[in-house]
Amino acid sequence: MNRSHLWKALFVAFVIVWSFSEILPPGPKNLILEFDRLATTGSTNLNAIVAQAQALEKQYPDRGAYKNLLEAIGTNDIRGYFPTNFLAGAELNPTRAILNRVQREAAGKFKLGLDLSGGTSFLLEMDLSRRATNGTSSGSGNAFLAEQAVEVLRKRVDAFGVAEPILQPVGDRSILVQLPGVDESTKESAREQLKKAAFLEFRMVDPESDVHLQNNLVPPGYMKLPMKYRGRNGQEAIVPILVRRQAEPLTGRSINSARVARNPVTGQPEIDFTLNSEGAKAFGDITRDNVGQRLAIVLDGVVISAPTINGPILGGAGQITGQFTEKEAFELATGLENPLEAPLQIMEERGVSARLGAEQIQSGIRACILAVALVATFMLVYYLLAGVVANIALLLNILILLAVMASLDVTFTLPGIAGIVLTVGMAVDANVLIFERIREEQALGKSVRSSLNAGYGKAFGTILDSNLTTLISSLLLIMLGTGPIKGFGVALTVGLCVSMFTSLMVTRLIFDFLVAKTSLLKNGFKMLQFVGATKWNFMQYAKPAFILSWTLILAGLLYGIFGRGEKLLGVDFAGGDTLTLSFAQKIEISKVRAEMAKVGVNDAEVDYPRDVAGQAGQNEVLRIVSPRDTGLKVEQQLKTAFPEAKFERIQFDQVGPVVGQEIQKSAILASLLSLFGILVYVAFRYEFSFAVGAVIAVVHDVLMTVAIFSLTGLGSAFTGGWIEARQFDATFVAALLTIIGFSINDTIVIFDRIREDLKLGIPGSFSEIINRALNQTLSRTIITSGTVFLATLALYLFGGRTINNFAFTFLAGIITGTYSSIYIASTLVYWWHKGQRPALSAGSVTPVGVPAEVQA
Repeated sequence: MNRSHLWKALFVAFVIVWSFSEILPPGPKNLILEFDRLATTGSTNLNAIVAQAQALEKQYPDRGAYKNLLEAIGTNDIRGYFPTNFLAGAELNPTRAILNRVQREAAGKFKLGLDLSGGTSFLLEMDLSRRATNGTSSGSGNAFLAEQAVEVLRKRVDAFGVAEPILQPVGDRSILVQLPGVDESTKESAREQLKKAAFLEFRMVDPESDVHLQNNLVPPGYMKLPMKYRGRNGQEAIVPILVRRQAEPLTGRSINSARVARNPVTGQPEIDFTLNSEGAKAFGDITRDNVGQRLAIVLDGVVISAPTINGPILGGAGQITGQFTEKEAFELATGLENPLEAPLQIMEERGVSARLGAEQIQSGIRACILAVALVATFMLVYYLLAGVVANIALLLNILILLAVMASLDVTFTLPGIAGIVLTVGMAVDANVLIFERIREEQALGKSVRSSLNAGYGKAFGTILDSNLTTLISSLLLIMLGTGPIKGFGVALTVGLCVSMFTSLMVTRLIFDFLVAKTSLLKNGFKMLQFVGATKWNFMQYAKPAFILSWTLILAGLLYGIFGRGEKLLGVDFAGGDTLTLSFAQKIEISKVRAEMAKVGVNDAEVDYPRDVAGQAGQNEVLRIVSPRDTGLKVEQQLKTAFPEAKFERIQFDQVGPVVGQEIQKSAILASLLSLFGILVYVAFRYEFSFAVGAVIAVVHDVLMTVAIFSLTGLGSAFTGGWIEARQFDATFVAALLTIIGFSINDTIVIFDRIREDLKLGIPGSFSEIINRALNQTLSRTIITSGTVFLATLALYLFGGRTINNFAFTFLAGIITGTYSSIYIASTLVYWWHKGQRPALSAGSVTPVGVPAEVQA
């Protein structure tokens, strides 16, 4: 082994070792045992807490270890048992902060999304109509307001005892709240608390607050509240303060405006505020009667400031001074103005039961195993020894993909698993290109070493171009997608990058070793060949195929627009509620509709679809799609009317029309950007006519897929519902973008061969050159489309209902993409040049070493 091979082998070995270190241990540890292990200071009290938690775990196993441990701790102060770095800083609830840290330490390397672990997510929209009154620019002001809103909501969420909740701004108007593993009672309470307005109030401070607190006294009529305080060293802390139980008659509704100003002498930030007429009168009375006293400003139960009243403030305007940073002054100003006082609106709600999450994990794993088995078996049977090498690369591809996603702390979702499954199908594409090239070189009489070098060398450019064009679509899924769709984009992007590493470096390293150190390849590469050297005249049928395609597209689009109309749009686009219930006894749909009518829900879809495993008749569920804000009323009515059915909610999705419009805008923008990126890249790498042909072929594939999707409604009508009338949803958008990447991948391979033959000066007309290239790449086209089809079929059959739409859409896209690469893209390039060989041709010469029968 030469030095270059040694370094490559060492690098591959390092990547493998690193990958295992990133994914082990994959599953979570026992939270209670991890709590006991991480405690650095033991005591009998700590042992009692652990014992109590374990007892509660046995008594209430469905409640979860987090809540059982929280109950066992009770009012005990556990800070002394853990390292100081377990607390990031001043915490209002140190116990919950420590438990969240323990939860992170106990978690496995694979972080599961709500659709796999169970839980609920809310997308909230806040009113920013008063954003310009605080003295901060619109852009930065929006960001601060969103951050402040997150902090206010976090305090409420913490009260539910939820382990590792996620709260983050989405844009400048929305906030995403994810609550993993919550039960139904917690979910209902969370829904109400998140919609409730933030509560601002004013309370007088006990004049002897510090003395009373030192003596652990709380005078009658007062109560203790936490207050944020910044010490002389600049460190923020939480200190207690005594305030009156009776709040002053002044609330956030009394504030007209509050803005950040600067002291003209010291330059320190201050807060100027104005009050409405009622507030001015109340504030005047308070300040006149309490000169020299401190007035606490309380936001959601936390004192954010307690300034001293220097004198009566009678004009309806005042000023708050203190040791504020710029950010704190802004937060106080926005807290006074209280933009959250207007109720928050839930724009989207998605909930999955823990049971459904577990079933979807099983479905995803089953689909992955089947996809790997199908693809690996085909590669082994068809390519023999080379197939063994390809399968080693495939397994390594999956290992590295999982490791990279785990190291990036990517949340694994069901669409993300779909991305991994598709990567399995697409990962062998580069190997197929290389192997088919090696087959061609061997047919020219070259040695094993020469065939190997030429195969990898000639395939490299094609692999690079096809993967980069696919990456355009997958990166747009990450940038413009949300939630699970973003996870799918991450899985697909990482998978494509890893597949290039395994197919170009790992397999080449193995082949070089086999050639140099063994006799396994002494007689060349042995491979089966289902599709031989064909000489089909594809261009002969170009015109009728072109006309037939666009006729079918037009028919499908017209039927979708005029035949199905708004029924073609699912909840993700049109808005509404989707309720999925499990049951012990099946109720007739007519009876279900009758009960729904009693609560005023008449326009709804009711059906018994296949279960999450995709098998009809087993573990059926009842699915109801109804107008927005009606799903929960329907659920309650059905549970009351049919107690014998034992309905149990396993999934609930609510999407507002604004969210649906945003999804539509994102879908259109992502598609246009993807097409533009492909146009620019192909024009740069080939020439403009090839770029136009590629883009129109991709548009054809997208429209054909939409047409097929629309025509499922017609199929459902003719088959009595045996064929499902499908609707557009968010996964459909992801599938379309994936189709764009897949379709251009196949087209690039054919274009690359056309360009190569033209540059080699292969004799013949442009039509003959195109036919030759299509026949040369036909075997690769069938094999790669076939492996991706097998992987997607595994998703369709076993991936679960959540991604069934995606799988169906992509199956249709694989067929149309393969077809368009042959009959649409190449035909358009031919027509563009009016049948003449394009300028990139090197003329008609006979290449050296090409047998006469291949030249024809």
